[in-house]
Amino acid sequence: MGNITLSNVRKSFGETHVIPGIDLAIEEGEFVVFVGPSGCGKSTLLRLIAGLEDISAGVIRIDGQDATALPPAKRGLAMVFQSYALYPHMSVRKNIAFPLKMAGLDPAVIEQKVANAAKVLNLSNYLDRRPGQLSGGQRQRVAIGRAIVREPAAFLFDEPLSNLDAALRVSMRQEISELHQTLKTTMIYVTHDQVEAMTMADKIVVLNAGRIEQVGSPLDLYRAPANLFVAGFIGSPKMNFITGAEAAKHGATTIGIRPEHVMIGDGPWQGTVGLAEHLGSDTFLKVEVPGVGTLTVRGGGEVGLHHGDTVRLAPQPDKLHRFDANGLAMK
Repeated sequence: MGNITLSNVRKSFGETHVIPGIDLAIEEGEFVVFVGPSGCGKSTLLRLIAGLEDISAGVIRIDGQDATALPPAKRGLAMVFQSYALYPHMSVRKNIAFPLKMAGLDPAVIEQKVANAAKVLNLSNYLDRRPGQLSGGQRQRVAIGRAIVREPAAFLFDEPLSNLDAALRVSMRQEISELHQTLKTTMIYVTHDQVEAMTMADKIVVLNAGRIEQVGSPLDLYRAPANLFVAGFIGSPKMNFITGAEAAKHGATTIGIRPEHVMIGDGPWQGTVGLAEHLGSDTFLKVEVPGVGTLTVRGGGEVGLHHGDTVRLAPQPDKLHRFDANGLAMK
């Protein structure tokens, strides 16, 4: 259960082609993250899978069955939205039970399913509260609980953490990852945050202008980006890109080097420190290097460099990424 296949799926609004054509296979039990900048089509693609939008062409199969024309309720999927969409006048218990009640299940069965979901989500002590009496993270867990009780073939998450503060995002990110390990159910998760993608996904789908730029594990995309777009999107801080004579020395139009792969203290590049951010465990430097440009450099927390200091830098040779004139990675 939970195998989803997209074959040449397209979506257009009039003459605007939002999804020009996508082929994608999501295996049973995978945690797949759709990531990309705003407007890249990731939420639209999720809604096409859910059946909340009609596709313009192509085929969507769920567990081998053609689901292209099926209504959302018949697809066996459960969606968790950015907004919690809870009923404020209902208790947590009734909110979680609502889809089961609408399906006409026996009250005893409903009670057991709600209790099981509440236990998994650490909500057992809050079942008689209303959403207004809960924190943002607790309300999000209630929304997830309402999806869990349906025992779907797959969970679809549409930027579920974007309304939470930074600290709560981290803890909820961990909770959703642990939930996946517990349930072993297919999950598709949409986010514009590449840190969420890197830390949560089994497989990342990088989208740009409705097209798939690359599909792979987080480390595959980090170590071997297929093109300049992926190289610049995956990784924080972003990869440094260098063009001109420096790139030509390496037989490329553009070379890339990640901030953590630039060594401080010796090397062919000499520059002047602009911004220095000392974060305790890490130090991030912006270094202006003549003939190369402004480089972001990541060092240890003990690095004692400050604005205006002169520093020598060296890229780790085996960590250089080369790209051709079309922006494609070179072997």
